[in-house]
Amino acid sequence: MRFAKRELLVAADPTFLRMSLLTSVLVRGINNLSDARYCAGMGADRLSFLLDPSLPGYLTPEAVQEISGWIAGVDLLGEFDTLPAAAINELAQRCNLQGILLHRRRTPDELSKFSLPVLKLIRWIPDMLPEDVDTRFRDQQAHTSGFVLAQAPPQPLSPKQLTHLTQQARTYPMWLGADFATSTGNSIRQFVETVRPAGIVLEGGDEIKPGLRDFSEMEAVFEELEA
Repeated sequence: MRFAKRELLVAADPTFLRMSLLTSVLVRGINNLSDARYCAGMGADRLSFLLDPSLPGYLTPEAVQEISGWIAGVDLLGEFDTLPAAAINELAQRCNLQGILLHRRRTPDELSKFSLPVLKLIRWIPDMLPEDVDTRFRDQQAHTSGFVLAQAPPQPLSPKQLTHLTQQARTYPMWLGADFATSTGNSIRQFVETVRPAGIVLEGGDEIKPGLRDFSEMEAVFEELEA
């Protein structure tokens, strides 16, 4: 299936048939209806909203409710950093979320207080020993439903690093940023078929003007992931 349109209006047909993709796709930082409807229609199964006031560009619960009222068939996640568990649970209920994506590491006691499944945002540490990385995953695995490694390192991955990342992705539920494919010199489809992560992470963006958005980069990824 090819998609000629590079700029889509919010007024797109809400009955647009969802694509079937090779893997789960999480689109982070949704802040407008254009992104939400396009990504849902193209087969993304998770959309996240910045709901913590400490995060730049965060949305109000009312804004999330308004956007989510126009989409269906996707899990809605809230991204949080410094808010306590009680406040996060309250926002999750108000926004009818299905999951939580945490930026900051929490203690097991804190994690036990969340009312929804938790994904943990982690970052690549270039000089971190592989065994230390594995320990970090093992320590948090019992309290989370998966990990989101959204950004690849600035330098291309070595064959050894790619091998270890593949082992990790097959051991723990991991959603990896689409730029990891570029970092390994593969297409996104080759990367998914080789590494087999739990899913791929894309980043939402801003509208050119209300109702108008350039989806060129996202479109290329969705095309490659079409089943």
